[in-house]
Amino acid sequence: MIDKWTLKTRAMDTQNVSKALAGGTCLTENEQCLKLEKTAIKIQAWWRGNMVRRTLLHAALRAWVIQCWWRSMQAKMLEQRRRLALRLYTCQEWAVVKVQAQVRMWQARRRFLQARQAACIIQSHWRWHASQQRGLIQGRYEVRASRLELDIEILVT
Repeated sequence: MIDKWTLKTRAMDTQNVSKALAGGTCLTENEQCLKLEKTAIKIQAWWRGNMVRRTLLHAALRAWVIQCWWRSMQAKMLEQRRRLALRLYTCQEWAVVKVQAQVRMWQARRRFLQARQAACIIQSHWRWHASQQRGLIQGRYEVRASRLELDIEILVT
């Protein structure tokens, strides 16, 4: 990239050379003219070097700004990915917890129903036994092959 300072120095150089050639001042082998010409060349080289260094410095600073911006964007994207992964993990964990709670509730209900059924059976057997002890219903029964024969006598006291 060529900035306005470089263009001005190039224009000044060409103007000085063209004036010297037109006027014929530096065409002689004069030592003073050669020293001035060498000094002018050194000054021009120094000025061009400064301009190049300034341009490179500006370019390096711009590159540094872009790199800083890119690093910050990468950090933001990484943070977003981390938060998304955390959200997904949390959702999965909650799903697992809910499924476990449902299974535990089903198991507890099954145990409760089994216990209630066992209590009902025990109560019915106890009631039957209590009725046998009071003498209200007496009888016998036999199981033969595929049918049930019942002989029940009801005694009321």
